[in-house]
Amino acid sequence: MTNNYELYKVFYWAAKMGSLTQAAKELYLTQPSVSHAIKQLEERLGITLFYRNAKGVELTQEGKVLFSYIEQSQILIALAEEKMVELKKLDSGELRIGGSDSLFKHYLLPFLEEFHTRYPGIKLHLHHGTTPEVITYLKEGRIDLGVVRMPLVDSLLEVSESIQLQDCFVAGEHYAQLKGQTLTMEQLMEYPVVLFSRNSRVRMAITELFEKYGYELKPDIEVGSVDLLIECARRGLGIAFVTREFVSKELKEGSLFEIKLDIDIPPSKVGLMIMRNMPISTAATKFIEMVH
Repeated sequence: MTNNYELYKVFYWAAKMGSLTQAAKELYLTQPSVSHAIKQLEERLGITLFYRNAKGVELTQEGKVLFSYIEQSQILIALAEEKMVELKKLDSGELRIGGSDSLFKHYLLPFLEEFHTRYPGIKLHLHHGTTPEVITYLKEGRIDLGVVRMPLVDSLLEVSESIQLQDCFVAGEHYAQLKGQTLTMEQLMEYPVVLFSRNSRVRMAITELFEKYGYELKPDIEVGSVDLLIECARRGLGIAFVTREFVSKELKEGSLFEIKLDIDIPPSKVGLMIMRNMPISTAATKFIEMVH
């Protein structure tokens, strides 16, 4: 049996056109080349596929059976090529992104809105999770790209820096007496502290910073979402460690205020990660270009 696609392609067009000459024109081949291809296919299959007539060629009964199958494959190939054109033009397809709730809401949402406006045919799938979970999603092929806090070192991943964020401590009116003051780390720890879950990059960063100065920062309240973190601070349940850009509205309206420390809190960076040395979709490429 033969698996030579080109021979079947010649057979298909010869049958479709009913003429070896017309098939040759369609395929940009010479008529002898078409005749030779048909002869090769007939020899490999051990059957006669065409009868010659006054107008050109006509399928034998066996040829008609073969054509019914080959025609379906040609239709599928044509549809596949059309779909590839659609995907290239971003008329259809999907984009799967992984990241934390806070990064989606406070950072990616404007880009997602713009992308959806430009390419309404692309379906967006957002997968929420912590950085370790997003890394797993990417390695398992469940997402096209991930948005995470840096630094991130993994030989299988390629991470490009996107934006810089600044984390800080904030409090509500319950701690109004601290407005305008600069606290030491030791003084801060005298108050209830609200932190994000321990496997988050933000939590790891502030914990490591305090350890660097010889302190162990233990939260009185631990939450799993930034919105809840902000609400705890607003209601006076404690002093929360949060990304300043994520509470810009609350800081501006005065429902929260920033508490200064006598040390500098290093800024954090957000990165877009993809699998290293792996091709990514046109949609993912366009989105990364848009964000950068």
